[in-house]
Amino acid sequence: MGAKRYQAVKGTRDLLPPETALWAAVEAVARRVFGRYGFGEIRTPIFEDTELFARGVGESTDIVGKEMYSFTDKGGRNVTLRPESTASVCRAYVEHGMQTLPQPVRLFYIGPQFRYERPQKGRYRQFHQIGAELLGGKGAESDAEILLMLVAFLRELGFTDLKVLLNTVGDAESRAEFRRRLVEYLRPHAEALSEDSRRRLDTNPLRILDTKSPEEQKLLAGAPHLEECLTDASRSQFARVQEILDRMGVEYDVSSRLVRGLDYYTNTVFEIVSEGLGAQNAICGGGAYEGLVEELGGPATYGVGFAIGEDRLIEVLPGSFKEKQKLQVGGTVVVRVIGDSAEGLGDARGGLEVAGQELAEELRRAGVPAVSLGDATPAKTYAYAEHVGAPAIVVLGGDELKTGTLTVRTTATRKQETMPREAAFSYLKAFFASFVSSSSS
Repeated sequence: MGAKRYQAVKGTRDLLPPETALWAAVEAVARRVFGRYGFGEIRTPIFEDTELFARGVGESTDIVGKEMYSFTDKGGRNVTLRPESTASVCRAYVEHGMQTLPQPVRLFYIGPQFRYERPQKGRYRQFHQIGAELLGGKGAESDAEILLMLVAFLRELGFTDLKVLLNTVGDAESRAEFRRRLVEYLRPHAEALSEDSRRRLDTNPLRILDTKSPEEQKLLAGAPHLEECLTDASRSQFARVQEILDRMGVEYDVSSRLVRGLDYYTNTVFEIVSEGLGAQNAICGGGAYEGLVEELGGPATYGVGFAIGEDRLIEVLPGSFKEKQKLQVGGTVVVRVIGDSAEGLGDARGGLEVAGQELAEELRRAGVPAVSLGDATPAKTYAYAEHVGAPAIVVLGGDELKTGTLTVRTTATRKQETMPREAAFSYLKAFFASFVSSSSS
């Protein structure tokens, strides 16, 4: 009986090179763009007190009701692997007294989240998010700033057909009145609703507006609109958000049925879609919230943020960005080619192997990424070079060692040139610098 073969737990996966280089490139763009807007990175614990998410996310949400990974630790504490990060960021904001800092406080995060959902394409039980929160801001201006930053980030990733879907879910007074009217309209039709929607009718009726059921969508066509219930303050804030986006040249559509699934959202909510992605075109979403920081023991604080599912984002990245990053993950491959033995090396095979490693290290110290493949065959060498996106191959054999030369082959064209060692180093440094520059432009 052989040893047991272990596999990743259902709903999780390994991310392997060269794909991880693409993830790193996306995250580098996020850090660069968010830094441009004055956001600093925060890293919160992967697990928190279960009550934090129950209070922060909402008891009536699917996340809290169905999807959290919760357990009792050895100290008897109820803890949960974080299913989202807004509550954690707000907890850190309160715990570390960040409300005493000059406001607003701009924070972003990158990291894994955990939800017990049915695994499917692009959806995992351990997934990754890139997100940001702006805390202590000024309403409409903060909403617009977050949207501007988000659009800038996606454009730098190569998306060209972005559209912002925008709505307001109103303040607490607006939502309470809309909830009353919506329940009043739907209650007589309860038998026509799905089991989930009937449950939400009592717990979180606004989520019914998110239904994908054609029958329920038809029923909702005659339902009250939240816009009818908005207070003057909510109307004014939403108009101001639109005014700022108009001035900044950001295209958007007001989508009156757009709601967000978390209890803490108030006023502005949004999604960003890429029209070239077909039916599943949403890339990310977010919105504003008031009351969450207070719920966690802090002062009255206006917040707005967003979260992007990084797994989904990587899947739908424009090909132009993927290709550019693929070109940048490789280095110069140093290959030992069996040739005549060279003086001072003793055994040609072993001596050339070490000489290849020495050459690779010299190239690295000169700023040229390099690996040594030993005496790999030409076919295996080119296969490796193409796999990692290496722009050039350096051939080293006994003849090169005797004459103090190197043979450089360009991977794309397979053309080669033998040149003095010092000249080869200068050539490779310039070639690699040009290669990186052209592939990132």
